[in-house]
Amino acid sequence: MKKKTLFDKVWDSHVVSEVPNGPQILYVDKHLIHEVTSPQAFEELEERGIPVFRPNQIVATADHNVPTKNQHLPIKDELSKNQLEQLTKNCKKNNITLYELGHKYQGIVHVIAPELGITLPGMTMVCGDSHTSTHGAFGTIAFGIGTSQVAQVFASQCLLLNKPKSLRVNVNGKLGKGVTPKDVILYIISQIGTNSGTGYFCEYAGNVFEEMSMEGRMTVCNMSIEMGARGGMIAPDEVTFDYIRGREFAPKGIELEEKISYWKTLPTDEDAIFDKEYHFNAESIAPMITYGTNPGMGIKVNETIPDLEDVSFQKALDYMGFKKGESLIDKPINYVFIGSCTNSRIEDFRIAAQYIEGKQKAKNVNALIVPGSQQVAKQIEEEGLKTIFETAGFEIRQPGCSACLAMNDDKIPAGEYCVSTSNRNFEGRQGQGSKTLLSSPLLAAAIAVEGKIIDITQYLN
Repeated sequence: MKKKTLFDKVWDSHVVSEVPNGPQILYVDKHLIHEVTSPQAFEELEERGIPVFRPNQIVATADHNVPTKNQHLPIKDELSKNQLEQLTKNCKKNNITLYELGHKYQGIVHVIAPELGITLPGMTMVCGDSHTSTHGAFGTIAFGIGTSQVAQVFASQCLLLNKPKSLRVNVNGKLGKGVTPKDVILYIISQIGTNSGTGYFCEYAGNVFEEMSMEGRMTVCNMSIEMGARGGMIAPDEVTFDYIRGREFAPKGIELEEKISYWKTLPTDEDAIFDKEYHFNAESIAPMITYGTNPGMGIKVNETIPDLEDVSFQKALDYMGFKKGESLIDKPINYVFIGSCTNSRIEDFRIAAQYIEGKQKAKNVNALIVPGSQQVAKQIEEEGLKTIFETAGFEIRQPGCSACLAMNDDKIPAGEYCVSTSNRNFEGRQGQGSKTLLSSPLLAAAIAVEGKIIDITQYLN
């Protein structure tokens, strides 16, 4: 019998029908939607007189466009206001669960589904958002889809797809001090590039991922898309099961135990063959920061910018105002953003607060703390982290995608550098003319305190 990968097992169990050597019809267990990529899909169904096939398998929330201040007040921005009203109308009309602004479960779509127990191992999940790969941390096939595919899932709960190839990234060994899951994925992408995963679904394996918390695994899988992969996965294990237990919509009691015995069969068979494989030593990884305009342009924070002969490389450096061979240490930074679907879970804020406690942010820095959900916001308050942040001069906002992307009020001014815990550093991603440097929450917190880029390893006990 053919040995199967985790990806094969989940994919094959969801194939409804197939054309030999052609596309397959894949069943979708959960469809997540938000206000930006769903209106056109609802409109298409309406025009064609097609009902939503399985509304109870869809979950909606408001996240991309929402303001992160005064969420109880009417929204000032016309576009945001219209998109949120349209989402409410579409969900009501089609009987879809919606966590709108003000709801206790509202938040970033990729933060709320795991924390509510909606995301479970062995599922197929889609969303009109490229960072859907986050949910792969549970041993789930999760990927972003375009608007026309959103309509396809609304109408049939299925998608017509070609099966991607398989890739495995192995990281073994012991991580050094100050090295977080975000550093691990930034390091991987810096080594293999932003196109290495194109056409593949990636599995992360090795003791480094096994020892990560679920939050850490979600950070890693979230950025799979940044190396070009369709998605990323980590095999479910006891860490996964413990995380799921007791969550609002997760199975309970006997049902959960039965599910767990099935989930235990999902990890990749020994001797299963991958189409492509990479191996890294944990000892080679250090706290990372990006210097360019794609997530692959990353270095260890104490390294210098490489000297490459490439027109696009030079264009990126010109945009960022950096030079080949330059060190980033001591570069002044005026904006720091800790948030986004990559790093806005409670663990991210605990790590940042632990470093910040008893310190003050630098006077030149505007530092934003944006929880990924109302539940995370509540935890920040209950655990006393809010007091730590505010005492240190950080500003805490309400949940939303915020300064990850320039679709709401939280924009970085043109020409300014922002050290961000988000996932993309494209030109103008955080506001026209803004310059983004990606990092972990720990490094971002330390930079906010110092007002400049530092080698975090020199500051840790």
